[in-house]
Amino acid sequence: MNTKSLIVEFVGTFFLVLVVGLTVIEPGAGALAPLAIGSTLMVMVYAGGHISGGHYNPAVTLGVWMRGKCETKDVPWYMLVQILAGVVAALIVSYLKAGSVVTPASLDAPRAMLNEVLFTFALVFVVLNTATSKKNAGNSYYGLAIGFTIVVGAFAGGGISGGAYNPAVAFGISAMGLSSWSNIWLFLVSNFLGGALAATVYRVANPEEFKK
Repeated sequence: MNTKSLIVEFVGTFFLVLVVGLTVIEPGAGALAPLAIGSTLMVMVYAGGHISGGHYNPAVTLGVWMRGKCETKDVPWYMLVQILAGVVAALIVSYLKAGSVVTPASLDAPRAMLNEVLFTFALVFVVLNTATSKKNAGNSYYGLAIGFTIVVGAFAGGGISGGAYNPAVAFGISAMGLSSWSNIWLFLVSNFLGGALAATVYRVANPEEFKK
């Protein structure tokens, strides 16, 4: 277990979920919320990517582990710290936004799950191709690409599922009251499935990355 990496994962995930709550709960950022959220992910990936990998998302950790770029012993610690950071951020948002009326989103489970699978897939696929590929080693655009995948997903599918694409965010929005706890399974299943599918497709599309 690398303590420095866990601290970075906590900080990055914390600020991601904090910005989700502060921009989505009224008075928030309105139509610009997706841009603020994606930009937060972008800057945190740049800030901590060289230390922890800048996952900030259990689904990303799953995908990176399947890619072979995260040690098995680190996976549960990464996921635990990410989810803890999401819950802590939610508690702070609830304090900062005390008095705001928060209504849990009403979700159509099949549509919400499909949306979460698709854009979590997109996010993890982009992470693997820009931040873990030998072909793109040392590139300077990976943070921008990763952050703006969330911008796209939030604008395109936020109204369908809430646009979590991240189990830590799912725990956070549930703790804030933006989503009902009864829907947490929907996000967990969809996000981990999307991450696993992305890692599988990455392996098929980049077989040379796995040759010893």
